[in-house]
Amino acid sequence: MKEHKMILSDLIGSDWSLFLDRDGVINRRIEGDYVRRWNQFEFLPGVLESMNKIATVFRRILIVSNQQGISKGLMTDENVQQIHMQMQKEIEIAGGRIDAVLYCGDSSDDQSFFRKPNIGMALQARKLFPEIRFKKSIMVGDSLSDMIFGKKLGMKTVFLSADLLRIRRAHKTINYVYEDLKTFAEYL
Repeated sequence: MKEHKMILSDLIGSDWSLFLDRDGVINRRIEGDYVRRWNQFEFLPGVLESMNKIATVFRRILIVSNQQGISKGLMTDENVQQIHMQMQKEIEIAGGRIDAVLYCGDSSDDQSFFRKPNIGMALQARKLFPEIRFKKSIMVGDSLSDMIFGKKLGMKTVFLSADLLRIRRAHKTINYVYEDLKTFAEYL
């Protein structure tokens, strides 16, 4: 595990893809609940500016997000799609881009192939963009399931957290650690 020591631009090229988790990476996570409507969605500090820089570095940028609030009946596919459309619009206005947003609305109890840490969403992404090579991809997330997802596919993993205890528990799946997406983008 490396903390802020290597400039990632030394590693990646213009043919690389970036996979991002959503809640806790792009927007503020609502502890004990879900972002159900756009008015609950709050970009984390520095994310919009960072997406501009990230867009110049990566060939493909994809969001992969577990959204089990759908299976719990707390929100609908339409709610989630509206949130994602508005999120992409705001990112584009700021000069960034998201090439695709993939999400799984299945419950963690369903053992779904598409729910992270399983790899279904990554295979969907490669079906959309056949040029994606997982060995030339980075997964950025704030949970162990994000890191396992990336490792299963041979991706480099970036864990976002300032909590060193969480990092120590999950260190075998983590390649790089940054405090937030803004700090990650600064090292590109």
